[in-house]
Amino acid sequence: MKYLLTSGGVTNPSIHAALEELLGKPVAECHALCVPTAQWGHPMCGPASVRGFVAAGSAWQHFSGLGWASLGVLELTALPSMGTRRWVPWVEEADVLLVDGGDATYLCHWMRESGLADLLPALEDMVWVGVSAGSMVVTPRIGAYFVEWPGAKDDRTLGIVGFSLFPHLNAWPKNMASDAARWAADLGVPAYAIDEQTAVKVVGDTVEVVSEGEWIAFGG
Repeated sequence: MKYLLTSGGVTNPSIHAALEELLGKPVAECHALCVPTAQWGHPMCGPASVRGFVAAGSAWQHFSGLGWASLGVLELTALPSMGTRRWVPWVEEADVLLVDGGDATYLCHWMRESGLADLLPALEDMVWVGVSAGSMVVTPRIGAYFVEWPGAKDDRTLGIVGFSLFPHLNAWPKNMASDAARWAADLGVPAYAIDEQTAVKVVGDTVEVVSEGEWIAFGG
């Protein structure tokens, strides 16, 4: 699995170029699966925002609305009732997973419950494009600051990559650089704070920040 971890999607030419480098072909030739699950765990999300994401609405022009060859929906809460023989081929046939934001701990729970987390190591050529919580879920911890789901036991997530992410840097008054610094101080791992014009590209052990905006690295 290759990862493009964003705050707000594929928002500029540099991130778009990084995406197509990971895909190995143009977006218009790639088949995508939308994963809206994180939205159900966040109080600011719901049916209207899920619909906007999977329908590639205008607010998602930099994500599901990029012009993919096809868009499907992979709702993780439904997968345990199906059995892997039904849904695993859907994932294997896709080029990219578009994993939307919401609550990362809720998404992490359903990544594990559905079995998708266990499948990821076998998907060597697949690209994971995350927005906000869809990016944070592959990190070791998200910090209590970002936990909204009442069912979360703590702030731990999948730990696939070795750093944490603070998305939406400078997007609102409580997401400034000083807030990110306080957040990072309690994590015990390296971390990045990224704005809407920044992504972190991960291929194996190689980590690269792709940005036309602002970002901060914290040592952990």
